[in-house]
Amino acid sequence: MSSASMMEMPVAPGEPAPQFALPAVDGNGPVQLSDYRGKSNLFLALMVGLWCPFCRRQLVELGAMEDKLKALGVQSLAVVATDPEHARVYFKFRPTRLRLASDPALSIHRAFRVPKPEPTPEMLQALGEVRVNPFGDLPAPMSVQDLSVKLTVEDGYTGTPNDQADIDRQWPQLKALYMIDRDGIVRWVEIECQKEGLAGIGKLPSEEVILEAARAMRLH
Repeated sequence: MSSASMMEMPVAPGEPAPQFALPAVDGNGPVQLSDYRGKSNLFLALMVGLWCPFCRRQLVELGAMEDKLKALGVQSLAVVATDPEHARVYFKFRPTRLRLASDPALSIHRAFRVPKPEPTPEMLQALGEVRVNPFGDLPAPMSVQDLSVKLTVEDGYTGTPNDQADIDRQWPQLKALYMIDRDGIVRWVEIECQKEGLAGIGKLPSEEVILEAARAMRLH
């Protein structure tokens, strides 16, 4: 997964989190890093567009952790890389307790230097060959394409021209999770595929790993 776009190292623990101001999906925006400064630790999830079935599933899983994180003094914010109006329609029918911000241009991914691999012939071949089971609920791992189709059918999700524009602009952007303390310093990072290569596509750390990262924030 090497490429020129991955040469610059992502923002790492101990570094200040880049400032951001993004439209809020709930309309009460903008959402800014400064909203949390001096008030709360922040769990920040950087997703891509709603075209991504793994993101849609991950948002459900992260929403289920929100109360547990809040009990540890951590607020949650998920950034979805699609137009605010498109996101509002989706979450009207599939509500979440997560606070959501919109960033179709992936400006926050760029600011945090989240890798976007170069889709070389070698990468595309490897992507076609890898088998994944990111949520641990399959009887056997599946190809990324077949699992994407399966999840989309299960979700009853119908793509839109907005989704296609997002795909054209975003793919194959990786996703990332951050714990940021109340002083604005990154304390924990998890980047998709960083540990398992392509086999890690769509995979979240376990709930316990995320909660342990939240508990560790109390030490700072």
